[in-house]
Amino acid sequence: MPSGPLPLTLANLLLGPGSRTRRRPDRAFDRLLAAAGPAQDDERFAADLRHLLRCWAGAERLTPVGWLSARGHVGRHLANRARIRRLLAAHPEIEQEPVERPVFVVGLPRTATTLTHGILSLSADHRCPLLWELLTPDLELPPEEREKAITTARRLVGGINLFSPRFRHIHNLRPEGPEECTFALPHTVMPLSQAVIPEYLPWHENRDFEADYRYLKQIYQVLQYGRPRRRWVLKSPLHLENLDALRAVFPDATIVWTHRDPATAVASFCSLVEHGMAVNTRPLDLHGIGATWLELLARSAARGLTARAGIPRESLVDVPYSWLGADPAAGAPKLYAAVGARWTEADAARLPAVAARPGGTRVHSYDLARYGLTRADVDTAFADYNALRAEVDRA
Repeated sequence: MPSGPLPLTLANLLLGPGSRTRRRPDRAFDRLLAAAGPAQDDERFAADLRHLLRCWAGAERLTPVGWLSARGHVGRHLANRARIRRLLAAHPEIEQEPVERPVFVVGLPRTATTLTHGILSLSADHRCPLLWELLTPDLELPPEEREKAITTARRLVGGINLFSPRFRHIHNLRPEGPEECTFALPHTVMPLSQAVIPEYLPWHENRDFEADYRYLKQIYQVLQYGRPRRRWVLKSPLHLENLDALRAVFPDATIVWTHRDPATAVASFCSLVEHGMAVNTRPLDLHGIGATWLELLARSAARGLTARAGIPRESLVDVPYSWLGADPAAGAPKLYAAVGARWTEADAARLPAVAARPGGTRVHSYDLARYGLTRADVDTAFADYNALRAEVDRA
C-alpha cells in the first residue's frame, strides 16, 4: 500500500522523532493532564483516559501522525473536562438547566443518521450542537474567542481533508455545522477506527457508560446556559450500544432509530474506517477492518435490540431508509410529526440544501469483498436486527 498523500508522508517524517514518547505513555499523559489545568476530585476520569492512551501507545503499525492524533484526542478531552468542571464550580446553577425531551438520532452508521439529524436541525425550535462547540464546549464567548474556537475546528477539518482527501466524500465535516455527540463523549469505539488497539476493546465492552452520559448532559447544559432554550436534537450511531445509559440520564428522550440494510451499512462504514485509519496506521489490514467492525457493529445492534424492549413505544421512532434516502420531501414531514415537532414552510424551503450532496463531493462507492466479507457473513451477524428491520419496513 502506498505511503499516502505527500503532505501525510512529510508530516510523518517531521513527527518521527517526537513519536518516541510512545515508549513512555504515562509521561506523555502527565504532560497532557498538566496542560489541561486543575480538576479536583476527578481521578476516575483521568485514570480512564490514561488507560486509553496506554492502549493507544501500543497500537500496531501506528504512525507518528497517529500518535499525535492519539495525544490530541486525549488532551482535548482532559482540557474540556477541566473547563466544564471549573464552569460548574463557578456557576452551580448550570446543572439546573433543563434538557427537556431531547431527540437522539441513533442507528447503525451509514443509515442516514447524518441526513436525519440535518433535517431535524432545520427547525427554529431545535438546537443542534455544532462541531466547533463539541470540540471546545464553553459558555457564550466574546467574538474573538468564538472565532478562535471555530478556527481550531477548521484546522482539524482541514488536516483531515489534507491527509485523507477522500474522507469528505464519505462524511463531510463542517466546522460550523451540526455534528454528533461522539466528539463530546470521552469513551467510544472510535479510537478503534483509527488504530489497531485490541487491549482497549474488552475494557470498553465491559464499561459502565452512565457516568459518560451524565458528563454529556453537563456539556449540553453549559452550551445552553445563558442562551435561549430550545429542544436539543442530538445524534450518534454510537449511542445505539448504550441506550440504557443514555435513557438513565435522559429519561424523557425521544429515540429516533434509523434503519438500512446492514450489508450496505457495514460496507460503507468499513470504507469510512479505511480512509480515516489510513492517516494513522500503515500499512492497513483491510480484512482486519472488516472482521473488527462486523463484530463491533453486530454487537451494537444486539445491545440496541435488548435496550429497545424497555423503551416506551411513544418514545421510539423508527425511520426506514426509504423515508429520507429516497424522497426527503415526503419523509421529512412524517419525521417531524413522529417526534412531535412542527414542519413549516420555512423548513421545507431549506430542505433541499440539507438533502443535497455537499458541493465538491463525489458519490461514495464501496464493496464488502474489499474487507473480506460476504453478504452471508453480514446476514448471519445481523439476523435478529434484520427481523426487526423487516417489521419496520412493513409498518
